[in-house]
Order: sequence, then C-alpha cells, then structure tokens
Amino acid sequence: MDHGKIDRSGFSAAEQQRYDRHFLLPGFGEGAQRKLKNGCVLVIGAGGLGSPLLLYLAAAGVGQIGIVDFDEVDASNLHRQVIFDEAQIGESKVEAAKARLQGINPLINIVSYSQRLTSANAMEIITGYDVVADGSDNFATRYLVNDACVLAGKPNVYGSIFQFEGQVSVFNHRDEKGRYGPNYRDLFPSPPPSGLVPNCAETGVLGVLPGIIGSMQALEVIKILAGIGEVMSGRLWLFDALAFESRTIKIGKRADNPLNGEHPTIHRLIDYEAFCGVGQGSDIKGISVDEFQEMKRGEADFQLVDVREAQEYRRKNIGGFPIPLSRLEELHEQIAKDKKVIIHCESGARSATAIRTLAELYGYTNLYNLEGGIRAYLAAFPPVQS
Repeated sequence: MDHGKIDRSGFSAAEQQRYDRHFLLPGFGEGAQRKLKNGCVLVIGAGGLGSPLLLYLAAAGVGQIGIVDFDEVDASNLHRQVIFDEAQIGESKVEAAKARLQGINPLINIVSYSQRLTSANAMEIITGYDVVADGSDNFATRYLVNDACVLAGKPNVYGSIFQFEGQVSVFNHRDEKGRYGPNYRDLFPSPPPSGLVPNCAETGVLGVLPGIIGSMQALEVIKILAGIGEVMSGRLWLFDALAFESRTIKIGKRADNPLNGEHPTIHRLIDYEAFCGVGQGSDIKGISVDEFQEMKRGEADFQLVDVREAQEYRRKNIGGFPIPLSRLEELHEQIAKDKKVIIHCESGARSATAIRTLAELYGYTNLYNLEGGIRAYLAAFPPVQS
C-alpha cells in the first residue's frame, strides 16, 4: 500500500499524526475521520458506561462531546468509572471528566452540563447534537432520553448493565431511505414497577462490565457518525459476562407506540418520574431526613426498618431492623402496628414498594417512607469519624 497517496488535506499536522491509524483503515480513511471531526455527540451520564464512551469518543477525534451529569465523584465509583482517579473524589463528574478528556485529546471541544437532565431542559440540550449516547442508570431517564430523541429526530445509542449482564442497541436510527428504526418504547412499552429493579448502588456490578458495554456503545456512535458498517438498529445485543455468551434479538416497531405508532398520544415530554412511579405517591406518607433526625434526638417511640438486602445492610446501616424486601411477606409480623414505623432503603424506591405491599396485604396504616433513603440521610448527617 502506498501510504503517501492518502489525502490528509484539511487536517493539522497534530491531527495527521494522532489519527494516522484511522487514515490507514480500508473503507475509513480521511473521509470517515472528517465526519468524526465534524460530529457532535451528547453522552448522558459520566458513570460506568459514560467512562469508556467518553474516553474512546475523545480518543477517536469526535469534534464536540457534551456530557450531562449532576453527580460528584465518589470512592465507590472508582472500581468501574475509569475516567476518574482518587484525586478527583468530591469533584463534579462532568468537570473531572472534561479535564481528563482534554488531556487525552486537546484537539476537540468538550461541553459540560453539570445538571440533571429533565423534561424542561432535554430538548434544548439534545437538539444541538448529532447522536445521543445514553449511559443513565434509571428508567425515568431512559424514557426521557428516548422520547426526546424521537421528538428531535436523533439516534439514541443505548446501553444498560445489571450485575454480570449488559445490553446494547441503537434506537430511532434513520436509514439511508429516511426510515426511522424502533425505539426504546418498542422494546419496553412500559416501565417495571418502581423499586422492582434496583440499580448498581443497590445490587452491585462487576467493574469490567460497563467497560465492555460502554465500549460497544462507543463503537456504534462511531459507526453512525462515520457512516460505516451495519448499525445495531432493530436489534438488541445481550451479553452474559459470567458465561461469556452473547445473543442478538430482533426488535420490531409496535403499532401502539405512543410516540410514533399508528395513533401517537405523546407529542411533548412528560413527567417521567411519575410515569415510572418514582417518588412517594399520594398514597404514601413520607418523612424527611431532617424530621427523622429530630425524632432520633427526641423521645418519640418508633421503629426503623431497613428493607435492603443483607449484603447492603452489612456494608452500611443506620441501625434499622433488617427485613429485606425479598422476605417482606415472610417477616412482616415483626413490623409494629402500634407505633410509627419508618421504612427505608438505599434511595426510597424499594421502601415505597414495601409500604404499598404492607398496606395492601396486611392493612398497615402507620408506615412512613424515609425520603431519599439511607443515601440522603448519610449525606445530610455523615457519621462521626472516631
């Protein structure tokens, strides 16, 4: 091969050196690299999936990368969120990620959005990008991202992980004939009951898994921008890390999809937390962490129940009586009916499920959900270090 005939006009000397191996790729070369350089990608979440996504998109030379995340770097992130290091604990994730990416590739532009993605800001943010890559870890955000992408006409590169398993797909991809592929609502028409599927903070995840899945997402983003290969539209890739097995299933478009089916009913973004059953709900009484702290300091007679699993309780607890949600019906008689009972989990979702179950099956009327769970309580009242 005569490498001297490759047309690298329009690239700086630094870019020519950096992307040399891309220029040499048959079917890729200068044309595809130029598309990456002119591309804009928005990554939702700078966590386990966002880390490899951001690292590889920056290294590949995507011209502009936006990062949306409202969280701060925590020590528990470091086993899987490889974009961060020990020195960045406590920093804004988007700013810490931006600094790392600029160190990897100073030739691209990084835009940081240190905020929660909501129905109020999603369309404004997403509209300015060519591709959206969803690295979120909750159903409310996934439906929000999906709906915003469909309404804005943007492809949505989806990934999710759970313990030892992961999945990847590309939603709302427009093919060469202008036809849009299936979206998230074609695969999951409705969310599971709130609290039924816990997140990584509640059940754990093998650290290397998001690296695999996030890298697959980065691959699909690059294929979309560069116009190469066959995009994972209309297909869902499933990976089992323990068995090292994968399979691909086909996704069809549903006629009853409320976004773009035969009779659309969603024409603008909705309240996705309400749609996914997140929050207290009108049928559940809540208590704030400040109110709970006052109860602890006073002489009120109450029972504190922790419905997280045993391993979560062993890792950290605030003295609650352990009754895992998975054994709630078996152990419900140990929960008092003659005093106020405060029920908590990690974030408030599973405890809400527990309260509804106890009320519906056993007639409890004295239950209160600790708002934000143990995570919110320890953030407000961290334990005193001895």
